Amino acid sequence: MKKKTIGLMALMLSTVVVLSTSCTSNGTGSASSSSAASSSAADSTQAVKLTDSKVELIKATDPGKSPDTANKRTDTFVATIHEPGGVFLPYFYDNGWDGNAVQPIFSSLVTVDDNGNPIPDLAEKWEISPDNLTYTYYLRPNLKFSDGSPLTAEDVAFTLTLLNDPAYAAGNVDFSNIVIKGTDEYKNGNATSISGIKVIDPTTIQITTEKLNPLSLTTLGGSVISKAYYGNGYQKGKLDYLRDLYAKPMGDGPYQLDQYINGQEIRYNANPNYYGGKPSIEHLIFKVTSTSTALQSFQTGQTDLDSFSTDQDTLEQLKALGFANIRIRTIPDFGIIYVNNKKPYLKDTAARQALYYGLDRQKIIDVKYNGYGEVANVFAAPTLWSYTEEGVTKYNYDPDKAKQLLEGLGWKAGSDGILQKDGQKLKLSYLTTKPDDPIIPIAKESYKAIGVDFVPEVLDANTMFDRLNKGDYDLLSVRTNGLIDPNDPVYEFSSTDPNVNPSGYSNPTVTQLIKEGISTSDKTKRQTIYTKLYQELSKDPPVILIDYRKSISAWNDRIIGGENYTTGASDVAIQLAKLKIR
Repeated sequence: MKKKTIGLMALMLSTVVVLSTSCTSNGTGSASSSSAASSSAADSTQAVKLTDSKVELIKATDPGKSPDTANKRTDTFVATIHEPGGVFLPYFYDNGWDGNAVQPIFSSLVTVDDNGNPIPDLAEKWEISPDNLTYTYYLRPNLKFSDGSPLTAEDVAFTLTLLNDPAYAAGNVDFSNIVIKGTDEYKNGNATSISGIKVIDPTTIQITTEKLNPLSLTTLGGSVISKAYYGNGYQKGKLDYLRDLYAKPMGDGPYQLDQYINGQEIRYNANPNYYGGKPSIEHLIFKVTSTSTALQSFQTGQTDLDSFSTDQDTLEQLKALGFANIRIRTIPDFGIIYVNNKKPYLKDTAARQALYYGLDRQKIIDVKYNGYGEVANVFAAPTLWSYTEEGVTKYNYDPDKAKQLLEGLGWKAGSDGILQKDGQKLKLSYLTTKPDDPIIPIAKESYKAIGVDFVPEVLDANTMFDRLNKGDYDLLSVRTNGLIDPNDPVYEFSSTDPNVNPSGYSNPTVTQLIKEGISTSDKTKRQTIYTKLYQELSKDPPVILIDYRKSISAWNDRIIGGENYTTGASDVAIQLAKLKIR
């Protein structure tokens, strides 16, 4: 399962991943002409039908054209990654790419398929009590960690205890809406263990919760870490010792870390102790790439699988290679611009609405996706069962409306055209990771037209996430990671913990609806709740939704099983173990 990090679930850098995996302005400055251009472009973009989640596969036409560079790698599969931070321990990273980096190393008790259905991993089966509060997991027999030591229910108990340690407040899994029985007593020092965690025998563990939550099965059944390795030196309330192990992971997945070369690649070796058997491919490499070099690296055989810019020209170039199998699909994520609600000039709903109306999002999407994207209006990917635009407020580009909202808040234009209030200019910083981020020129032009001084800052990924964590930003561009459940992209907005909710957004109605959404397993009831939630989030927006997208990915035909492998998917470890080289 994809574990949640700060913000909208294992955040990815939207500017790093242009398409995939992840501005031509008309120059008039006129609201009417800009809207007309956007409307025209919207017609062509709409034809993509992102709500159609059907996957299109285009098979290789001439596998014999595979480059010698790739063919010589008879025991190595090379995929790609963007800017990992080096925290290779589940539950403790806040860079989404680190989440991808740990997937080959750690398996989960339960994972999910592309449709969000639970499937066995380390646990061969499970039972849920009639009241949906008690979960019993039955581990596969003879499980081992990569060093050959046994993996038992004690390791599961240690993992869950660690995640409910008082010092785990800054971690990336939130148990506040599940609550294992006895957690409060343990955290307060009134108990030496968590009563709701019971080891029945070496292969059976039972967990009793205090709240019904449809996500409990997979949240409780996440990655398992070794008590002997990660628990050596553990003291309740003191987790800093784990930092020394971030770069030295020891897991139970199909691969084990061999070498991390910062900024270049991550090397893995097959794990002979993996429960599914040692993978057929001996070596795995996650090569750090960028969208500007992705196609060339794939063409020349330096990589076996990657995602590419979403445009017809790139698609035709991939087809012409002959050896490429191509997949086109709607990605279960969306792009956003975080808005720091804690800033006094951004705390009002009207201010955030103005930033919505004042940004030509359609123009951004036209440039970024060339007809393979859509404006996002709902806090759900089009692939999610809860997705609906019923009753949702849509912020079509309307600079006049934006100006009215800002003027209503007391902002007045100065001699330079920039809005001012109480001696302060409306100057907004925008954090991104790439100088060619298409949002920059369009937002700069759009916001200048309404009197906002838009100031981009290009940072490396780790610095940007650090700024996000500290609340040191006005606007910040990211993507959600793969979304499986409707709660995934919204749960943070009900939290008062800044590590969970870095935007600082607060709305009692939203908080109540989010809690209701995970208080029942009935999908029909949940749909009604999320429909209301999407409406409320559109009226009082915490952030600026940007886009939904299609992706074009390709893999060399020499890789058998590539069609089932998707970077970042929840079942990556299982699919990696099945890959073969022709």
